[in-house]
Amino acid sequence: MRQLLLDWGAARPQTLDSFVIGRNQELAALLRRIADRDAHTPDQRFVTLWGEPGAGKSHLLKALNASGPARYLAPDMSSREFAWSAGCRLYLLDDCERLSERQQHAAFNLCNQVQENGGMLVAAAGQPPAQLPLREDLRTRLGWGLVYQVHGLSDEEKIAALSHSAQARGLTLSPGVLPYLLTHFRRDMQSLSTLLDALDRYSLETQRPITMPLLRELLQLGDTPHHS
Repeated sequence: MRQLLLDWGAARPQTLDSFVIGRNQELAALLRRIADRDAHTPDQRFVTLWGEPGAGKSHLLKALNASGPARYLAPDMSSREFAWSAGCRLYLLDDCERLSERQQHAAFNLCNQVQENGGMLVAAAGQPPAQLPLREDLRTRLGWGLVYQVHGLSDEEKIAALSHSAQARGLTLSPGVLPYLLTHFRRDMQSLSTLLDALDRYSLETQRPITMPLLRELLQLGDTPHHS
């Protein structure tokens, strides 16, 4: 298989700059203050982000993780990694609704340590804290601080953002390419941006413009996940 397609999953680094803000202006400003270790951060120790899949919650947590010192935590990690550390100021807890009972216990203890010793915990979930299928004390902790819904982009906003990205790189896209992506490919911006990068590389490799035939050919070559 072509090296281009072997590198299919090599998406751009997830940063605050690469997050398309849309209707999340207030949240984006808050996260920038949190990421800037020299700036004033809110008095609250807890921030919970919630929203539909693909809205960008994991993107934001991983972007904060890169600001350091921070620790990204997810359900596929050992509960031992949820322990508080004096050298870490920022804890980032992803996919809260998928935490096991042991992880929930460890996360509750971590919240208490953050409350007592300083620092901040930013959590992400698919629902507001009060609706999460978690132990009551952990739900209460996550609801103590600031709670933000991460609003996903509309189709029009996604097309506008992708068009702007393409224009910034001097790419010319045939009409219909971006609407086709939204109906035949994963709809989150990270995947769509990765595919746009792949289209750019494939266009250069084949010396062909980015048209619907080129897009369909690339999708078939890569056997990429898409909507049925």
